[in-house]
Amino acid sequence: MKATIIDYGIGNILSVARALSNCGTEILVTDSPEEIINSEALILPGVGAFGDGMRGLREKNLLEPIKIYASKGHPFMGICLGMQMMLSTSEEFGIHEGLSLIPGRVVRMEGTTIHGEPHKIPHIGWNNLRLPLGKTNSFWEKTILSGFEENEEVYFVHSYTAVPDNEEHRLADAYYGGRLISAVIRKDNLWGCQFHPEKSGLVGLKIIENFLQYSKAI
Repeated sequence: MKATIIDYGIGNILSVARALSNCGTEILVTDSPEEIINSEALILPGVGAFGDGMRGLREKNLLEPIKIYASKGHPFMGICLGMQMMLSTSEEFGIHEGLSLIPGRVVRMEGTTIHGEPHKIPHIGWNNLRLPLGKTNSFWEKTILSGFEENEEVYFVHSYTAVPDNEEHRLADAYYGGRLISAVIRKDNLWGCQFHPEKSGLVGLKIIENFLQYSKAI
């Protein structure tokens, strides 16, 4: 199958393409609305500010093609900023509308721990994936986290965090300063990783492989 990476003038396209190549899939990097709508598996990478990302999509007339693609039930993955843009709104440098693929908002992470001690923002580095509160390992079956157990490490770089309206859309969390942050979100065929799977070693490659296998099964 062919994995399509959306090129909207912002993002970590080369490292995502390299990771996909390591997983043995054909890759298309495009800003063509038609190619996006007709993709087999679609990936929205991203680094930087929410408003800049949405502006890049808007200027290339990609907002509706992405929504049309997602509405077909085909597999979609957002990475880092790409995950955040899947939600409804963000408060990063003002209020910005997102793609509204998953209801929710993006908010700034707290600058202190739960004990009131200052800690570093952005959240940069390796952190452990955790099951959402009250969930068991079966919650990850038949998802991009199939085969994983808690505490696998992945690599984060972000200052804002996604808060889905529906708690069932949180597939995995992580703790930072004692607070839970969304690490993976999911709604139907839509997946979002706050961390960078393409920078997360063998664990990240396995997540990408799971996404591709999930995509083939649809």
